[in-house]
Amino acid sequence: MRKKDDEKEKSIKKAVVKLILQEGFHGTSISKIAKEAGVSPATVYTYFDSKEIMLQDIYREYMEEICHYILSRVHYGMGEKQLIEGLIQSYYDYIEENQEIFSFVDQFSNSPSLVNGCSETEGIFDIKMLIADLKQREIIKNYHDENVYAMIFYPIKAIAVNSNKTKAERTELLHEMIGIIQDTLLV
Repeated sequence: MRKKDDEKEKSIKKAVVKLILQEGFHGTSISKIAKEAGVSPATVYTYFDSKEIMLQDIYREYMEEICHYILSRVHYGMGEKQLIEGLIQSYYDYIEENQEIFSFVDQFSNSPSLVNGCSETEGIFDIKMLIADLKQREIIKNYHDENVYAMIFYPIKAIAVNSNKTKAERTELLHEMIGIIQDTLLV
């Protein structure tokens, strides 16, 4: 068995994200990934058993990264408005700082045939637990979980990926949306 190399693995992941965004899931083959990463197809198989497993593993890793990023910027010592703002701002910041990775995760999330094979990540579970705790402590209203996630994450994604707006315009929209979400969610 061949020895694994962290740099090769990073190169493969970077190639996967780039090619998926350029050519889609079906247009991206192991041979294209290998070529883009500067490795052989056999090397790709050293790290991943199949294309589907590779995509799911990379998706889970990046979902964990996003969730960890969000959760690392909020804590229970924050005031209620500050906590909601922290969740929203950190999600926005992650998207701004990691546009390609976020686009890959977003595209993957919208592909039911791929995402159905993924178990829930620990990070998603932790965000769900945070929301449940905030509802139980009556910090946020007891709306259906799906609506709470939609209120927090979907409008922020729409603002962050809006390339028709300048950074200043997006920032203004973000701050207005933070206030709207706080007014809607907080008890």
